[in-house]
Amino acid sequence: MQVQPYLFFDGRCEQALDFYKKTLDAKVEALMRFKENPSPAHNPPDSEDKVMHACFRIGDTQVMASDGNCTGKPSFQGFSLTLNAADAAEAKRRFNALAEGGQVQMPLDETFFAESFGMVADRFGVSWMVIAGPKSPA
Repeated sequence: MQVQPYLFFDGRCEQALDFYKKTLDAKVEALMRFKENPSPAHNPPDSEDKVMHACFRIGDTQVMASDGNCTGKPSFQGFSLTLNAADAAEAKRRFNALAEGGQVQMPLDETFFAESFGMVADRFGVSWMVIAGPKSPA
């Protein structure tokens, strides 16, 4: 069994995909626009060029995304995506990239449990926990 996140960007999906390609080296594996829907009767109004469904990969994880109802009001609450960086330098680079235009919720820093950990909501409102390695014993 596998659980995958599905993010609804309500009209900003293509912008989010471009952002994740730049900041997280995401690879878009599939993208279908509403104008390609074989059953367009349920498409949101004026959504022809919006993203009906997309799959993208960040590292080993596949994430799915859509513009959903294209309301322009995405709401990402009650969860965070966790990004496990190879080391503190990568964590800092990824964290700073995600923070650009977003909001730092907990600055990236050494903690009792990790070499580096921080929390940030990106410019689309998606919450991320960035972590690098377990903390080495003293």
